[in-house]
Amino acid sequence: MYITHRQQFFDHLAQTSDYPLALEIEKAEGVYMFGADGKQYIDLISGIAVSNVGHRHPKVIAAIHEQLEKHMHLLVYGEFVQSAQVRLASTLAKTLDLSPPNPSPFGKIDNVYFTNSGTEATEGAMKLSKRFTGRSEFVSCFNAYHGATQGALSLVGAEPFKQNFRPLLPGIRHIRHGVLADIEQITGKTAAVVIEVIGGESGISVPEIEYMIQLRKRCSEVGALLILDEIQTGFGRTGSFWAFEQFDIYPDILLSAKGMGGGMPIGAFMASQEVMSVFKNNPILGHITTFGGHPVSCASSLAALEVVLEENLHTTAIAKGSLFKSLLQHSEISEVRGKGLMLAAQMASFEKLKNTIDRCIENGVVTDWFLFCDNAMRIAPPLTITEEQIRKACSVIIDVLNN
Repeated sequence: MYITHRQQFFDHLAQTSDYPLALEIEKAEGVYMFGADGKQYIDLISGIAVSNVGHRHPKVIAAIHEQLEKHMHLLVYGEFVQSAQVRLASTLAKTLDLSPPNPSPFGKIDNVYFTNSGTEATEGAMKLSKRFTGRSEFVSCFNAYHGATQGALSLVGAEPFKQNFRPLLPGIRHIRHGVLADIEQITGKTAAVVIEVIGGESGISVPEIEYMIQLRKRCSEVGALLILDEIQTGFGRTGSFWAFEQFDIYPDILLSAKGMGGGMPIGAFMASQEVMSVFKNNPILGHITTFGGHPVSCASSLAALEVVLEENLHTTAIAKGSLFKSLLQHSEISEVRGKGLMLAAQMASFEKLKNTIDRCIENGVVTDWFLFCDNAMRIAPPLTITEEQIRKACSVIIDVLNN
């Protein structure tokens, strides 16, 4: 008896909810995904801000093939000089050669530690902060999301998401994202503040510039490290290569993943040599990984980075985001907020949103909601999306809302 892939999906793949989308995608190209039956879908979520340069960008595919002809894994991270890692780290450092009015007291970021994912980047940054400052307290935001491993989960500011996994790390303090009064809770006991520049899973929370400036100043005053989580916002999604560029500040540690890989798994935490160097002793090999910085992922990431810059995808994201906002005008949508192509369309209830999402998928547009905001539609398509494709996707959404 023939067993379908769909049935095997439910029988043998660990499920993370009782209601997965369960779309069977056979192929993806650019902004489109194609079902096993040939049905075409416009991808409005980019695998959750992953496919920034679109699915299977030709330059990314070429870079992967070129690296495959050289080598794949050689040895655990940090021992061999591997050109794919070196070239990517050097190019990332160039994107961070910035001089904002509110800098880090430790200088510019020029050291990269590659990981396999965003949650691993968070874990590495937490260890680095504890080792560098000699402190153990962390401050993060309510309704923030920084990953699902136990250290990263400890930072998550939504108790229902983590209550059944306690005990987690002690010494975690939560503040409200964008609320100036709360930064007084950052003290001389704080090792680091971990904050998304723009809150992602909270439903796209964009802070005022002054808030970010005062946050930077407070961290510098009390000796706490400022860790900016750009796992969703980085690599051009919000209208600049790094979102923090729009807020006149500079981090002590920067986190990246998702759109960084061009579709391949990779993450990174980045800091100055002064900060990063503490991993070299007491103990030696203070942080290690086997597959972090996999050469194929690094080659893919470098190609994606170059595509963003060469095709000005980070700057064109601003106009594209404005077009979404202008087209998604409807009585059922109270607001479309966000920066660049990191947007949320607010609706009245989860029931209304879920029905809209289900019918959009039926009509060839894939979108979803946010982990801690279930009545807003996520709009984060590949940065390569065209004006025509935006108009088509918005037409489907509006038609669904009208019927």
